[in-house]
Amino acid sequence: MSIDPRVALQSLTGALEEHLAAASARRGEGDPTVEAAFFAVADAFEVYEDALYEAYSEVTPLQVFDDEDEDDDEILDEDLESLED
Repeated sequence: MSIDPRVALQSLTGALEEHLAAASARRGEGDPTVEAAFFAVADAFEVYEDALYEAYSEVTPLQVFDDEDEDDDEILDEDLESLED
């Protein structure tokens, strides 16, 4: 059973709002509420992306990075530095 992309989008926007609330009320480095909200955004985004693709064969221009993507982050940093030059 597929999820309606509109429902998935509402979940994503709700997760983003929760992340903003958690970030604005942060209680120091490594606040577990912020961390939980961060992962909720990532999970909601993946559900939305899957629903969007399943319904319309379309994707967003966004990507969720995980710890395994650290090498990619270094490449991105190098690309950004070259753009600034």
